[in-house]
Amino acid sequence: MIPPVSRQASMFILAQPQPAYRRFLHTAIDFGERLIGIKGARGSGKTTLLLQYATDCALPMEKILYVACDHPAMVDVNLYDLAQTFYQEGGQLLLIDEVHKARGFAVALKAIRDTFALQVIFSGSSALRIEYELADLSRRAVVYDLPVLSLREFMEIETGSSFAACSLTEMITRHQAIAAEVCARLRPIEYLQKYLRHGAYPFYQESINSYTRKLLEVINLTIDSDLCGLYNIEPVKLDKLKKILYMLCSTPPVELNKSRLSSAVGASWPTLSKYLERMQAGSLIHSVRAGVGMRAVNKPDRLLLNNPNLFYALCAAPNIGAIRETFFVSQVSYGHQVHYHDQGDFIVDDTFVFEIGGPGKTPRQLGQQANAYVVADDIETGAPRQIPLWVFGMGY
Repeated sequence: MIPPVSRQASMFILAQPQPAYRRFLHTAIDFGERLIGIKGARGSGKTTLLLQYATDCALPMEKILYVACDHPAMVDVNLYDLAQTFYQEGGQLLLIDEVHKARGFAVALKAIRDTFALQVIFSGSSALRIEYELADLSRRAVVYDLPVLSLREFMEIETGSSFAACSLTEMITRHQAIAAEVCARLRPIEYLQKYLRHGAYPFYQESINSYTRKLLEVINLTIDSDLCGLYNIEPVKLDKLKKILYMLCSTPPVELNKSRLSSAVGASWPTLSKYLERMQAGSLIHSVRAGVGMRAVNKPDRLLLNNPNLFYALCAAPNIGAIRETFFVSQVSYGHQVHYHDQGDFIVDDTFVFEIGGPGKTPRQLGQQANAYVVADDIETGAPRQIPLWVFGMGY
């Protein structure tokens, strides 16, 4: 059955006005599918996307049911039974938020898809590792990733204007033309500086003053609730995960190594490796592996925070080099493979080598490598082998 409070909450939530801005994924999703999943970090806008679709689909409100599985009314509610009741009452669109909070959700979604002529769209935490947990749904569900805001999206929200998304090839070959087009309309460095501090999560629009506090809540909930519950991490060990985050925000990436990190958090390397894997699954860090070749096998990963905003929430004096590298990886890793490289900072798609630095960074370290470029902060327009850092925020 559908708990009365859930039905009432659904009607109330669906009646609320939704933000006018649609994230890039809204147009990328094939809403013709019957079972759609959206996974992403807490605060990335998954719930808003669900509710915006409910507004856009033009169904009568009584034909739509929105449930949040982390709501107290949903404790011990069987998703299959709920869907059966909703279908029998004429329902057509079932929106399930925070699906990972429901017991047996994968089996329930499979049965719902196979039994009822319903469209079901569900969201879940990145920590879910949906591709693994929902293996039985591989032929039934289409699952999309929703990353944090791109710089391009942030600029669109701030200005109300539209900016074209660029492919990686365009960023490399047309970056001067892209810079000319954008600079004619705004000052990208100004927006990049704002973005680095508070532009990664859509909820910044609610209040800049309370943004850091809310972001800390996201971090704590991801560790204390999502990671602890999904991976059975002992509560006494959660502080070690938070200590790792602090180290990453205050230390240059090249200074981190297995022995130092293991010693600092008081955990063996095998145990710490599991923690890092789970923190990456929870969209808290990026673990960047070494590039192609046998030399990469025994090299430790380079560790970065998931996005630049986490630096300013976690420590008073974040490392600027780490912030630059984190911005680059955060923006480019959606849709591309990023590894670190011995003759540059990163190699993307095993083809393009990038060295990240300030405005005075030169290509000297890159030598005569083909497809190798300097990515420089604090410049609006680049040169043939020098690309402004902000340009890589125009990818999605």
